Amino acid sequence: MIEWRFTPDDVARVRFAFSPLLELVLSLVVLRASARHVLHLPWVRSVRPRLADLDLSELFAIVPVRGVTADFLTPPPTSPLPDFAAELDRVRHTDKDQVVADVADVPGLPGPIMDRIRDDPGGAVDRIADTIQTYWDLAFAEHWPRMRALLEADVLWRSQRLARGGARALFEDLHETVTWHGDRLFATDPWSYSGSLSGEGLLLVPSAMAWPTVRKMIEPYQPMIAYPARGIATLWEIGQPATSEALTALIGRTRARILVALAAPDSTTALAQRLNITTGAISQHLSVLRSNGLVTRTRVGGSVLYRRTRRGDTLATTDEQPTPDTH
Repeated sequence: MIEWRFTPDDVARVRFAFSPLLELVLSLVVLRASARHVLHLPWVRSVRPRLADLDLSELFAIVPVRGVTADFLTPPPTSPLPDFAAELDRVRHTDKDQVVADVADVPGLPGPIMDRIRDDPGGAVDRIADTIQTYWDLAFAEHWPRMRALLEADVLWRSQRLARGGARALFEDLHETVTWHGDRLFATDPWSYSGSLSGEGLLLVPSAMAWPTVRKMIEPYQPMIAYPARGIATLWEIGQPATSEALTALIGRTRARILVALAAPDSTTALAQRLNITTGAISQHLSVLRSNGLVTRTRVGGSVLYRRTRRGDTLATTDEQPTPDTH
């Protein structure tokens, strides 16, 4: 069990960020254990053929399917909207002693790989970073905009919960293994740790590839929890959300699909991918829905996210209810 004790300063310093590099590293687990990550099977099937000629053996060794990952691969993001290239550059500049220490914590690491990294940690980091860059180009870059939209929506939603209900509201549904009691946060984990954040605060990182688990980082890095983002089931979804004839007749089939799809905040790009509609058409329909008070928009970083208003929720959720049997 991991236990963090919060001071008032720590609560005030809870912050959100997401990390393309963390998503990539966690995807190395998904790639080998897809049966435990069935929501990502569409991604696994699409990228496996592209990776046939890429040697991932060293990366796989320091990112095991179970247990501790070499932490230098996933430094806590310093920006709410980190850039992949900047994150990878941080990896390349990791202190050599830290690289060796982090790799030594990985369970079951084959001796030849450990020796190779320990004998030349600088060369190992360059080699690993080059492999990560190639993997990103082959398997991840084209999917990142969709993932980013999902993560931005989660940050928006949880920031609002924190503002309205404080730490208790923020953590009450973060994950079933995370609980808040008084001034303490508990996270189920094989490791045993208890300590104070001492004014550092906690970094919360929504993740697509972490699903269905939670990842924690303690020290010497910024304390961090990576948790499954809301709406993860829609990430690889392409198709038409179910809508009733009543809602379709009222606002039109395409607008009804968009309204139902906005069960969680989303961007025009992500909606276009999910619904197989051009971004231009999505923008036009969102404009109509917004002018009628059914959706609103919020800027998060460089993106604009749309979400249903209370009126839109009422219309969409009423539409989802079964029609009573009057016979």
